[in-house]
Amino acid sequence: MKRVKDMVAEANEVVETLTVEEAKALHGQEGVTFVDLRDPRELQRDGMIEGAFHCPRGMLEFWIDPESPYAKERFHSGDRFVFYCASGWRSALSAKVAQEMGLENVSHMLGGFGEWKKSGGDVVEKP
Repeated sequence: MKRVKDMVAEANEVVETLTVEEAKALHGQEGVTFVDLRDPRELQRDGMIEGAFHCPRGMLEFWIDPESPYAKERFHSGDRFVFYCASGWRSALSAKVAQEMGLENVSHMLGGFGEWKKSGGDVVEKP
């Protein structure tokens, strides 16, 4: 049986993992999209990174696939994508899946939103 921690470790071996400081340096740059993968309840409770695009983890594959009836143009913009979740586990798995689906220039933020907040990163209420 494969464990989640093993899957996350495998994902971290093949995807670009950014520290919070590296992510902060990219935040707000043109052509960079932060993707918040957390559940809507988490966003309502804790807020989110300003300007982030919310994609619930359960919809990621459907929103990336251009042939899906749920496809989102945002994922075909050519932007660099920085995925994040609460702690960096869902975002690691998501970045790996996105790469496997052909999405280029995708990374995830180590420590997730929790580390972002802890480091003093700007947080806004979900619009």
